[in-house]
Amino acid sequence: MFRKTLLIVLSACLLAVSYNHVVLAQGKYSIKEMTPQVQGALENRRDRFDKLKELKASGAIGENNQGYVQVLAKGEGADEIVSAENADRKLIYEAIAKQNELQGALDTIEKVFAQVQRDKATAGDKIQTEAGDWITK
Repeated sequence: MFRKTLLIVLSACLLAVSYNHVVLAQGKYSIKEMTPQVQGALENRRDRFDKLKELKASGAIGENNQGYVQVLAKGEGADEIVSAENADRKLIYEAIAKQNELQGALDTIEKVFAQVQRDKATAGDKIQTEAGDWITK
């Protein structure tokens, strides 16, 4: 029951990043302190948004069911950008968990963010379902 409630709360309140701005939920579970590390991670994500979009459109990368991007086809510098993106996402997820005193909830935060990313995916993007299957949105 706690996990389901946490998922609902996080779904309603989780951080979502788009190409030109950061939307922080107006709720209980959000980034409470914009540390230099979190700010840097958010700026890095914004700066690589166009390249990620390009790689997703080409099918080289996709959004997995754990809240991270994953290389699906080698080339085009996908490995480097995926590694950097995933490091920044993890830093943000950990900050949400720490700042909201959600010890042991990183897995849940990652899964909620994965759902946010699946919902935001553009037609033609590769996404991994909760069950683990890769599909084209």
